Amino acid sequence: MKKLALTLLLVVTCTAVASAQKFALVDMEYILKNVPSYEMANEQLNQISLRWQKEVETKSKEAETLYKNYQADMVFLTDDQKKKKEEEIVAKEKEATELRMKYFGPEGELYKKRQSLMKPIQDDIYNAIKKISEERGYQVIFDRASSANIIYASPRIDVSNEVLNKLGYSK
Repeated sequence: MKKLALTLLLVVTCTAVASAQKFALVDMEYILKNVPSYEMANEQLNQISLRWQKEVETKSKEAETLYKNYQADMVFLTDDQKKKKEEEIVAKEKEATELRMKYFGPEGELYKKRQSLMKPIQDDIYNAIKKISEERGYQVIFDRASSANIIYASPRIDVSNEVLNKLGYSK
């Protein structure tokens, strides 16, 4: 009798725990494609990046031109003039490298600009997902776009459109 009661208690507990865990999926790529401010921010970042890239390339070409001129004139230069030209070339190359790091480095201007433009959008999406999770009692919401481990998921558990609705973009 004890065995039967213990087994029954175990089955009831497992069933309650399994049913209590609710989860859902979102597709962040789909959500971001449908948020106009994300597209505008992305375009703005691309424009800034192209402008800065041209600036860096101009500096690099200046250094390259100095080097080519140096090679062409090297036979006519004295040792002091050679040393001066070499220092000038190295300084120009260093300037180009520093500019590249300033704009495109790990903590560069592009990174900071991306943070300032994208963070508010990401925060809004996170807050909308959090509200849906709290309203519907989800313990976990997975991002199907970034998870290569999800082979198949029922469209019934995808709440991407609900997230867009919470953000004010109806789909």
